[in-house]
Amino acid sequence: MKHPFLVGNQVYLRALEKEDLSGNYFQWFNDEEVCRFNSHGRFPNNMQRMEAYLLRSFTDPTLSVFAIIYQENNVHVGNVCLQMINYIDRSGEYAIVLGEKDYWGKGIARESSDLILRYGFMTLNLNRIYCGTAADNIAMHKLAVYMGMVEEGRRREAIYKNGVYHDIVEYGILRREYLDLQNGKTRK
Repeated sequence: MKHPFLVGNQVYLRALEKEDLSGNYFQWFNDEEVCRFNSHGRFPNNMQRMEAYLLRSFTDPTLSVFAIIYQENNVHVGNVCLQMINYIDRSGEYAIVLGEKDYWGKGIARESSDLILRYGFMTLNLNRIYCGTAADNIAMHKLAVYMGMVEEGRRREAIYKNGVYHDIVEYGILRREYLDLQNGKTRK
């Protein structure tokens, strides 16, 4: 393991590093399938944009982004983050991207989400973590429910992707709901 911060069974989370920019990470945001349901992939990715995001991940206190590293071979397979962290309202937006498609379907998103939720609630002392996803992103809907998030609303035709407007479904989980799950409530 190289610089682990949060450690699970299959993956560990660490800060992004400059070396990550020379791997496949750059190409994830040019991959139509990886970006199908998110706001990436609308413009060609470039190194300046990647370097600016990396620098922001080091300096912006409202952004806590982690590289997801598959422990067995130390491969950077994705990123998970809390962004738009508001320390007064004690809330943050959850986001995840799994860019290495060979690692899809292995439970990595679930494990990474477990780690980032624990970090958000127990380390950052957040009270609410939320996310939004395209209405047709079935995998993210399942992940939000797995995390114990509750559907909070819908923003109609809020994202334009591939010539079509899509609704965004909003989810959220409160600290007390998270703690209830940790104290024995069964996940779906």
